[in-house]
Amino acid sequence: MDGFGRSLTGEPAAARVPVLLPYPFAGPFDYKVPPGMHPRPGDLVLVPLNRRAEVGVVWDGPGDGTLADSRLKPVTALLDAPPMRADLRQLIDWIAAYTLAPPGDVLAMALRVNALRPDAPATGWRRAEPLPDTRITPPRQKVLDALVAGEVRGGGDLAKTAGVSTAVIRGMADAGLLLPAVIQAAPPFLLPDPEHPGPVLSEAQAEAATALREAVAAQAFSVTLLDGVTGSGKTEVYHEAIAECLRRGRQALILLPEIALSSQWLERFTQRFGVAPAAWHSDLPSRLRRITWRAVAAGEAPVVVGARSALFLPFPDLGLVVIDEEHETAFKQEEGVVYHARDMAIVRARLCRAPAVLVSATPSLETTANVEAGRYRRLHLPDRHGGALLPEIALVDLRDTPPERGQFLAPPLIAAIDATFARGEQAMLFLNRRGYAPLTLCRACGHRMQCPNCTAWLVEHRARRLLQCHHCGHAEPIPPVCPVCAAQHSLTAVGPGIERITEEAAACFPAARTLVMASDTLPGPAAAAEAARAIAAREVDLIIGTQIVAKGWHFPHLTLVGVVDADLGLAGGDLRAAERTVQLLHQVSGRAGRAEAPGRVLLQTFSPEHPVMQALLAGDLPRFMADEAAQRRPGNWPPFGRLAALIVSADSPEAADACSRDLARAAPHGDGILVLGPAPAPLAILRGRHRRRLLLKTRREIAVQPLLRAWLAQVVAKGSVRIDVDVDPMSFL
Repeated sequence: MDGFGRSLTGEPAAARVPVLLPYPFAGPFDYKVPPGMHPRPGDLVLVPLNRRAEVGVVWDGPGDGTLADSRLKPVTALLDAPPMRADLRQLIDWIAAYTLAPPGDVLAMALRVNALRPDAPATGWRRAEPLPDTRITPPRQKVLDALVAGEVRGGGDLAKTAGVSTAVIRGMADAGLLLPAVIQAAPPFLLPDPEHPGPVLSEAQAEAATALREAVAAQAFSVTLLDGVTGSGKTEVYHEAIAECLRRGRQALILLPEIALSSQWLERFTQRFGVAPAAWHSDLPSRLRRITWRAVAAGEAPVVVGARSALFLPFPDLGLVVIDEEHETAFKQEEGVVYHARDMAIVRARLCRAPAVLVSATPSLETTANVEAGRYRRLHLPDRHGGALLPEIALVDLRDTPPERGQFLAPPLIAAIDATFARGEQAMLFLNRRGYAPLTLCRACGHRMQCPNCTAWLVEHRARRLLQCHHCGHAEPIPPVCPVCAAQHSLTAVGPGIERITEEAAACFPAARTLVMASDTLPGPAAAAEAARAIAAREVDLIIGTQIVAKGWHFPHLTLVGVVDADLGLAGGDLRAAERTVQLLHQVSGRAGRAEAPGRVLLQTFSPEHPVMQALLAGDLPRFMADEAAQRRPGNWPPFGRLAALIVSADSPEAADACSRDLARAAPHGDGILVLGPAPAPLAILRGRHRRRLLLKTRREIAVQPLLRAWLAQVVAKGSVRIDVDVDPMSFL
């Protein structure tokens, strides 16, 4: 007998199987196996749930066993779909255990029900052989001449080729001259060619590529950090690892933090391998998602590039996992199942016995600590590719050279942009803030326009004449008078957003052709690809962007980057504020001077003495990260300790406070364990719900999951109260 209740002959010895359903249940439910059905772990089945039929997955283990066989509902059907492989089932269990999420919620991310229904095969027509004895008119003869014996073509295509109407096609079918047939579907994705000629690698690139090829060839789990200065050709290096993976007939997964980055990435991949890879992200049409999902499951998609959800695709033979821009916080999913795709991608690589490659010019402190501890290997590219030099970085002290009143571009930055345009080169202005202004207030009474659902100011979007909350999405028209004192023409925008900088740039540089790159203006990969094309074709003089422009782009004619507010990310008490700011500013600085012309970066700041500004000025990020680590280590802050947040939310502040007090009284304690809070969250109200936070901090060697389970078991969330768990939090809002 095996653990699944199956005899050694393969016949089921037990009449029940556990089935995991894509809902927030604590585990799988037992179902009765009908006679003649032999489901195995990973099989997709249709089962009754309440009064509905639901798709689930036969899970591992013997099942619950608490219900008597007579009370079990039977499995309705065994679905004709690729079974879920063991490594993906193990990943789902691992993520559920690590994040304390219900396993069914994790399963829902991997079980794409719409992908289980394949599209009906396309049908067309073939010639009858032999042809029946019937009259063949000249139009009919044209159709027969256009159709080679044995060939199958669609009716519309055949009529167009023959130059006849579709009525002729229907008449020939009625006469038996044409017979219906299934059109053989073309492979959904062309096979990338690993031997397709790629760029010539430098000596450092070649050494790193060799090391990655060897890791892929070993077909064993490992983690390698591939880091190097911006423009050092890290993508070209890990392309060689992909090529080795293809040579061995295995599949490769590349995770990107933003789908907008995929446009130039896909272009570079196509140049190296001759064809585009499969892509996976939320912008795909549903039919293409079905095709891609099934192609991955069938092994017909050798390379997949995607956002974090691509981690849950059904790869039958995953041989390489690449996490590009591994430091990016966009890899952390903050809604639903709260997980970090970078960390879970490493888990999946381990379960598949495949190497994982972390790629970044500014590695996270967590990754750096793993390298220093010997858990990860490091490959470093010290120089820009092709002889390009790193940009010169200078600080613009806004205390000494402030912008004109009501403006945000200082005279040195304006002069530098003018000089750049005079040389026929491109410039970029960077401000990590969408909209026109982050705050609108009344000059008469001081009222600030606030979201009715959140503890947040409404952001003005002047182009759309809206005030919008960037947390819950609430939007309202800009009122003509102050809603409190009714003063007319008293509402004023405070602070700059990217729209306001665009307005100011138009006044300063009226002849410049400007392109705005933000999530509002680049809604998907197609828009990003068009933007990249226009910039490369020199149809743009000035790029104005948010953080979307900071990573992954290669603009050869861009030589000047101006950061409007370099201090923006340093405000507040976020643990990682300085680390994130130095990473973001270093990345956006790296967009300048990536080709022959030298680059220059100007950082506008009120705090030139800040360690972040001094590190960027000196180009010494390793020293900055070492200092950052030295500050965190004594207090057991990540990565030298562990954190887990409990976020209590309720419809009323009283309910949130009551549950928070109960949690505080039941909090774990002991050597190396500290609980902070409860305290109102920085966003104390979000989407109309009142929020309180508690933070569990432990030494690194203490596992937080058992502490959290025991803690939560002592407190019952009543009524509207919900307790959300965030293990390894990245955001503290």
